[in-house]
Amino acid sequence: MAVETLTFGCRLNAYESEVMKAAAEKAGLDGAIIVNTCAVTAEAVRQAKQAIRKARRDNPDAQIIVTGCAAQTEARTFGDMPEVNLVIGNADKLKSESYAPVAFGVPLNDKVQVNDIMSVRETAGHLIEGMDGRARAFVQVQNGCDHRCTFCIIPFGRGPSRSVPMGLVVEQIKKLVGNGYREVVLTGVDITSYGPDLPGTPALGTLTQQILKYVPDLPRLRISSIDSIEADDALYDAVASDRRLMPHLHLSLQSGDDMILKRMKRRHSRSEALAVVAKLRALRPDMVFGADIIAGFPTETDDMFENTLRIVTEADLTYLHVFPFSPRPGTPAARMPLVDKAVAKARARRLREAGDRQVEKLALSRVGLIEQVLVERDGIGRTEQFMTVSVPGHTESEIIPVRITGTTPDGLVGEAVRTAA
Repeated sequence: MAVETLTFGCRLNAYESEVMKAAAEKAGLDGAIIVNTCAVTAEAVRQAKQAIRKARRDNPDAQIIVTGCAAQTEARTFGDMPEVNLVIGNADKLKSESYAPVAFGVPLNDKVQVNDIMSVRETAGHLIEGMDGRARAFVQVQNGCDHRCTFCIIPFGRGPSRSVPMGLVVEQIKKLVGNGYREVVLTGVDITSYGPDLPGTPALGTLTQQILKYVPDLPRLRISSIDSIEADDALYDAVASDRRLMPHLHLSLQSGDDMILKRMKRRHSRSEALAVVAKLRALRPDMVFGADIIAGFPTETDDMFENTLRIVTEADLTYLHVFPFSPRPGTPAARMPLVDKAVAKARARRLREAGDRQVEKLALSRVGLIEQVLVERDGIGRTEQFMTVSVPGHTESEIIPVRITGTTPDGLVGEAVRTAA
């Protein structure tokens, strides 16, 4: 019986779950469940604990191993759960030897095996041959974070920023393309911090250009969440010069109010975020943007919230990831005057509604157009702008021209365009 993974949180976690599964199976683990946790919000931690309890009820004899960011920051909490057999820290979760004690029944003095993540300085190039059940593959190019946003616990779960050498990234993507993957997503914890720890200090834009140059058979390259203030000139050049770089970027925005941004210890202002969006759209008019936004950050007034709500339309944001503020113990924001929970939830709801209207507007604007769609599974695919499209009758890993015929609550509907033989 294969190792099962339960993944919470970001795209990087999705990538790492594949690596962990392979590492555990290499160690001889059979029939175990690995829970890869997220620490971004208290709700994410609660959901992980709930999943662990359910996994134990459904699989009374399975070995349950917990890892990920929440396991790193709240190790003893998970170690105290009777359902859990082993807790592994983020520094060791990708190593096959970390799973050997469970695989061979070796007794441990403590089932919590979590080291000091802040001492980690190297990021290995963990090569996987693909992602189970996906037409897109995620490639980790960076890990950790050196910034200290007042609301964020992730640096203490991931450690300092470290980058994967460009040559290793290029070789990994070549292998994925050789295995049939049509789209690769570059991912990391703070991806625009890529490079200062490498020889020559290459930036994310340099890496992007090297991938596009040395993997000419890669049809699509996509970049995950970026910190707009760190976008470098080479990245702008790549956006302008190569259509294989997809016109969709997700911004780590967090707020649209300058005072709240300062209290968050973000490094961009409202006007700077708007300027980045405008510059990228000038280079690539079909560019669409998503954003992470926190609703009800401590001290946020109604006027401050309205500034954030307005930036959704001013920047023409489309895909919003909205979170009501969740105080994380040990962060400065947890000690700031809190906004009432009901108010924060109401603000989050208004932001999500605004985001839904933006998605609907984008969808309607695509009707009648021909889109290049990567079909991922069961006739469902993604446009270059990351919109979901239903294309019945087509299989995985195809990029096909599709005429958009309508919209649904889930995205777009289209029909494949026949091309001349």
